Amino acid sequence: MELNETVKALTEIIESRRSIRLFDKSPVPPEVMEKSFDMALLAPNSSNLQPWEFVWVRESQLKAELVKACFSQAAAATAAELVVCIARTKTWKRNCEDMKKQMEQAEAQGTRIPKAAWLYYRKLAPFMYNQGPLGVLGLFKRVIFFFIGLRKPVGREPMGNNDMKIWATKTTALACENFMLAIRAFGFDTCPMEGMDSRRVRKLLKLPSDSLIPMVIAIGKRRADGVTLPRIRGPRSWFVRTI
Repeated sequence: MELNETVKALTEIIESRRSIRLFDKSPVPPEVMEKSFDMALLAPNSSNLQPWEFVWVRESQLKAELVKACFSQAAAATAAELVVCIARTKTWKRNCEDMKKQMEQAEAQGTRIPKAAWLYYRKLAPFMYNQGPLGVLGLFKRVIFFFIGLRKPVGREPMGNNDMKIWATKTTALACENFMLAIRAFGFDTCPMEGMDSRRVRKLLKLPSDSLIPMVIAIGKRRADGVTLPRIRGPRSWFVRTI
């Protein structure tokens, strides 16, 4: 199959993206960071409720403490920039209200909003994402939908606070990938780091209690020895099936 120029460019970006463990001292231009954040925020996300936040840590003392919280690993210590990626489980209500306001504005300017969209953000989303005090409502919904699901397909998640954590984290991870690919497209590199003391990071950045930290992303220009291993993947047949 012959690849067009767009596919060739995307393939090059994806294939050249590596998790870089050592960066040189090249600075990353602020406009590269800002544009990459813009690309991150275009990532697909559940119900367009955008439960992500990104904290670009630039203050020197705060950055030094963040490096320590990332166990002073080489990727963190040598990075030109560090971004803490946050998944929020309680911002859905604010973002749902914003969706309705923007839909109202769009209609005022002549755009027709389907009735199904209004129903979703006025009724269904508040019902599905609200888990109630101590997750009691989520437990009630889980029981009700279990019995409904015996007769027909139903949406089973998120129903409970643990489901909300999964929901927010998987959506935030999509934005993280957008961000890293955008950084690579500008000729710079990243390393997504799960190795961290998440409690210390939350305290350091004074994050709200519902904040989860899927990863901290180190950004910079790779050193020649920045890739420590060849790219290793298991057999494709382990991961891709056609049935």
